[in-house]
Amino acid sequence: MAAFELSPWQGRISWLGVVPDREAALESQARAQMPLSYAGPEGEAHGGVTRPSCSRVMMMYPRYTEIRNTRQVTILSVEELDRIAKTMGLEHLDPALVGATLVVEGIPDLSHLPPSSRLQAEDGATLVVDVENLPCVLPARPIETRHPGHGKAFKPAAVGLRGVIAWVEREGCLHLGGSLRLFTPTQRAWHPG
Repeated sequence: MAAFELSPWQGRISWLGVVPDREAALESQARAQMPLSYAGPEGEAHGGVTRPSCSRVMMMYPRYTEIRNTRQVTILSVEELDRIAKTMGLEHLDPALVGATLVVEGIPDLSHLPPSSRLQAEDGATLVVDVENLPCVLPARPIETRHPGHGKAFKPAAVGLRGVIAWVEREGCLHLGGSLRLFTPTQRAWHPG
């Protein structure tokens, strides 16, 4: 039995971007293509093979402990971004404002893909889904700058819709308009006891 199965769902890349300096700003800069190495997208501040641990894993490691970087890529969906925007009272939410790396159209319930799912581009470039990307307050400032009065609405509106984080399993290049095949693990859900 294979460890993965090809899903009937296929995504189309509708947006690409990188955060060049996360200390300066979370906002992404749009790209037409995105070279991927094992360290993540070229020019991405969240890249690197390793990273310092953060508040998400404080129960396991002291802050700033060097760990494997499974947060190289932030993947969101067009459909979920539209739902977030609607809840916030906006017509559209620019993915750059939330620090997106990749926005995909056509994969339903993207934020809840099983961990270890793979998204594979035509050239074989492959991203491994780690976990759901929980909403945070960091996008509030760039959203507020562009849409006064709406910044604080992002975090509650994005619950369950913030996409997933992923890391590069196979190098290659992503392109606007390109397709991504979805492979999901065949392992059943965990049921202790």
